[in-house]
Amino acid sequence: MNISLSPRAALRRIISRVTESVVQERVKELLLAERAKPPASIFLPPIDVYQSDPQQPFMPYSTCSAADFYHPSFTAIARSMAIPPMLHRKFWEWAYIVHAAQSRGVVAPGKRALGFGVGTERMPALFAKGGMHVTATDAPQSVDQAQGWSSNGQYSSAIDSIPYGGILDRETFHERVHFEECDMNAIGEQFRDYDFCWSSCALEHLGSLQLGLDFVINSVEKTLKVGGIACHTTEFNLSSNDATVEDGPTVLYRRKDWEALITELRARGHHVDAFAIAPDAHFLDGYVDTVPFASTTPQNGPAHLKLELYGYACTSVGIIVQRGR
Repeated sequence: MNISLSPRAALRRIISRVTESVVQERVKELLLAERAKPPASIFLPPIDVYQSDPQQPFMPYSTCSAADFYHPSFTAIARSMAIPPMLHRKFWEWAYIVHAAQSRGVVAPGKRALGFGVGTERMPALFAKGGMHVTATDAPQSVDQAQGWSSNGQYSSAIDSIPYGGILDRETFHERVHFEECDMNAIGEQFRDYDFCWSSCALEHLGSLQLGLDFVINSVEKTLKVGGIACHTTEFNLSSNDATVEDGPTVLYRRKDWEALITELRARGHHVDAFAIAPDAHFLDGYVDTVPFASTTPQNGPAHLKLELYGYACTSVGIIVQRGR
């Protein structure tokens, strides 16, 4: 049955439909505009302003923590490597390794250091400045091509790829540092009797969780003198002690993997520093960086202490081992 509308009612219906259409379009515009907005800015407390008491312990935990960046020792280590003291976990890893070496007295004239997967790290130059003779290694080019590390600046193919500017002079660098290729899954017999060895975020790229754990053990038992120190950092899964990435180009270690490694090393007669996850005591400890990740340059941020990898919140973890036999 057709019901005719009065002219006034028909006009009201038209106005209603037009208004509804306009409102819907405006809502769409607002939603699109909201999605296009840059993320809310986060205030980053300046490291030089918010420095903590130098009497407080430095790096007392095994994982990356905001508090470590505000300790004066972090700034001192960063400056010794001629890099800015930035809130980036890559710099935390470097500082963790340097602190492990310096605090145990292995950075001294006549001592020998071995770096795995050094890429463009600054530790070879810094250790050489302290009088050490350094063997800087990276993967054979066939491994690099498979992993694509050179395309993102994480691979070194020659001694001149390793930075030393602002740390020591070229002549001393070339006198004390030499480069060799090394497959971390098959460490050569020539890499023996070192006082210190290290790797920074390299062992998670060896193909599987187990291969990375095997590398840590081999680095201690094959390359170090008795009493020598090994220090390694890698990716740590904070989200789960069960689900993780076990195989592939980048794996994520869980707490139980790290605890099993420590148990194995101790059973083999080595001393391992206590393992402890840093408490999230600073608001920056709760910030998880996502793609595109903050870079290690002063003009980019906001902070990169934790990141999302494969759907897991991750950070950097370290281990320090002294060879016991």
